[in-house]
Amino acid sequence: MFRSALALIATLALAVPAHAVVPMGDDGLHKPDWLQNTFLDLRDDLAEANAQHKRLMIIVEQRGCIYCKKMHEEVFPTPAIDKIIRDSYFVDQLNLWGDRQVTDFDGKVLAEKDMAQRWNVVFTPTMIFLPEEVPAGKTAAQAAVMAMPGAFGTNTTLAMFTYIRDHVYAQHIQFQKYFADNFQMDIKN
Repeated sequence: MFRSALALIATLALAVPAHAVVPMGDDGLHKPDWLQNTFLDLRDDLAEANAQHKRLMIIVEQRGCIYCKKMHEEVFPTPAIDKIIRDSYFVDQLNLWGDRQVTDFDGKVLAEKDMAQRWNVVFTPTMIFLPEEVPAGKTAAQAAVMAMPGAFGTNTTLAMFTYIRDHVYAQHIQFQKYFADNFQMDIKN
């Protein structure tokens, strides 16, 4: 029995690297290959996400963020999370202190840092999940179906990505209840 337990531990250790190597951009942010490279017009990005049958997610990060590092090196590379991101999400990355121009859904154009302030983003990473349609005149923050501020472990992250992808929020089931009912075991692969 001891040997089978050791074999299981060794298998799980190989399934998820302790720290994945994710390239860094000139802005000091992690750049996994599932990030989109767009003109940051959120209206166009939502249309493209819909055309690909994916959900638009905006992730706001900053250089030197230890929590962003944890997410990119330990949580996002988990096979189940990597798969759901690649299969189900169109991801725009914003720099909390960046100067690239972002066009919000209401047409307002601001630098990344000013847009983050407009949306009241104070933690990094913050993931903002958008619906398939944004009502006229709404900002991303106003239209978001959910925002996930801060770093979370694999279970909570996978639960949130699944909750959004499957439109569970539209059934008026609170995320905490969904999580408790469906994500009790710790995922490893």
